[in-house]
Amino acid sequence: MFAFAFGLSMDYEVFLLSRIKECHDECGDTNNAVANGLQRSGKIITSAAFLVIIVFLGFAAGQTLGIKEFGLAMAIAVAVDATLVRMILVPATMTVLGPANWWAPAPLRRLHQRLGLHESPAHPASVATPVTEGLAAADAPAVADASR
Repeated sequence: MFAFAFGLSMDYEVFLLSRIKECHDECGDTNNAVANGLQRSGKIITSAAFLVIIVFLGFAAGQTLGIKEFGLAMAIAVAVDATLVRMILVPATMTVLGPANWWAPAPLRRLHQRLGLHESPAHPASVATPVTEGLAAADAPAVADASR
């Protein structure tokens, strides 16, 4: 039972932490990142958990006692996990830990940097292409001469 509940809850956890990490990369502040990440993903996590609870309560309406027990236990496990753990305990813990959330051991950090496992900023307008760089470099002397 625990293995199934743990597997289902990891989906919510990855989704929540992904949004928090994205917000932290944008603003750099842990408290704002937790609040914005929770705001961005809270409705989706709650809706998904509600749908999974309905499915498991459908199992509880079955004929076999084992399936009824499994359905009811999983519905309770998902409800507790989605509300208490993912929406209350994880954000509260991350807020208390602050910058320690983003700590990594030195060997893991070096491996991460060596493999290039980082996301580039999602600002395509700020990224210059080689064509525009070449034009800008070629036009620079002409612009400087024209201003004289």
